[in-house]
Amino acid sequence: MLLEERFRALREASRRAPYPTASERRQNLKKLDRIVAANQEAVAKAIDQDFGGRHKEEILFSEVYVSLNAVRHARKNVSEWMGERPRLLDWPLWPARASLMPQPLGLVGIIAPWNYPLFLTIAPLAGALAAGNRVLIKPSEYTPAFSELLERMMDEAFGGDPVAVVLGGPEIGRTFAELPFDHLLFTGSTAVGRDVMRAAAANLTPVTLELGGKSPALICESANLSRAAEDIIYGKLLNGGQTCIAPDYVLLPAAKLEQFIAAAQSAIHRYWPDGDFTSIINEKHRARIQSYIDEAAARGVKSVAAGRAVLLIDPPDDLAVMRDEIFGPVLPVKTYSGLDEALSFINSRDRPLAFYLFAKDSASIDRVTRETVSGALCINDTLVHIASEELPFGGIGASGMGQYHGREGFDTFSKLKPVFRRYAFGLGRSLRPPYGKMHELLRKVLIG
Repeated sequence: MLLEERFRALREASRRAPYPTASERRQNLKKLDRIVAANQEAVAKAIDQDFGGRHKEEILFSEVYVSLNAVRHARKNVSEWMGERPRLLDWPLWPARASLMPQPLGLVGIIAPWNYPLFLTIAPLAGALAAGNRVLIKPSEYTPAFSELLERMMDEAFGGDPVAVVLGGPEIGRTFAELPFDHLLFTGSTAVGRDVMRAAAANLTPVTLELGGKSPALICESANLSRAAEDIIYGKLLNGGQTCIAPDYVLLPAAKLEQFIAAAQSAIHRYWPDGDFTSIINEKHRARIQSYIDEAAARGVKSVAAGRAVLLIDPPDDLAVMRDEIFGPVLPVKTYSGLDEALSFINSRDRPLAFYLFAKDSASIDRVTRETVSGALCINDTLVHIASEELPFGGIGASGMGQYHGREGFDTFSKLKPVFRRYAFGLGRSLRPPYGKMHELLRKVLIG
């Protein structure tokens, strides 16, 4: 079977040459840079085909440009990241030196999603290659045109080593997760993430899970409401709402509800005046999204249509739209009477992958920063934090575990091996049997 063959070949290669030089790693990253840049038009065409409509410019900036930024950042910094990291030793261990040596893990598996199929493959791949690993990739079966293109690109660039791609449906995905990788990264839903973690546990394979959840957008009294509405609508509806860090619901003061609705409608019509809106990936997801709207209507929830988006006003918390990650152009808008109420609501739910706060006053910003827990906090904007290679990306709790991007990604795909070097006779030798006066002296010095 191709999956097992490619797994074995990469694993054997990682055992034969376990520590690529900085030059070799930069060369691999250069190959990755060139193949992505050379195929950007083909990537845009394939993704547009898979979605049944996704604007070329949106694909270029939200897939290609951020992917190239990740690769180039890693290539620029890999030599520094590879260096040994000195650690201080307590005096009883002198004379000696200690450090951490970043060491490749070996073979990394990446299970990539369909919503940003290039970026959410290339960004972790850049970190894994910088760390000196071999990488086997399983792209989504929901994007067949892109997945086939990705396989051709990686074969052309690397010839099967250090990067290879395997295609297939859910059965291949399950088998992939059961293989004894040295590390496994999965991006997708929380439900599937649990299955991946169970499969990896059989081999004690470490996992990085980039999941999702319900990322709140909290508008405080001091916020610029019009700008907040613009930022939230953009973050919510980019890629048709099919973004893991999209704002999933809005909390705002009750008195500002009508103003927000008007500003949100205006922003939607301004950003997508001709309905040039990314399509929902397939019929299964279209039906799921429609079911949220239908259930809300059956419960008498007020809805406001704007282009191809729907705002649901104050839906009850037991509705599916308030329990599930929406992943589509439906935005619940909830009102609150005070910041205490809003924070209590947010903190009673699973910890989100992203938290969007809109406020001008430092007191509110400081309080929300201290009193909430999330994968990331983005203040007075949406989505943009994911584009920074200087900020780690990752969830917490039900929204994921582990992180990557930049140096943190390099560390995720490395073993930071402690190295202790003795240079001469150490004081510790005096503690060996038979125990005598030195032992008693040290006890008094260290314990008192």
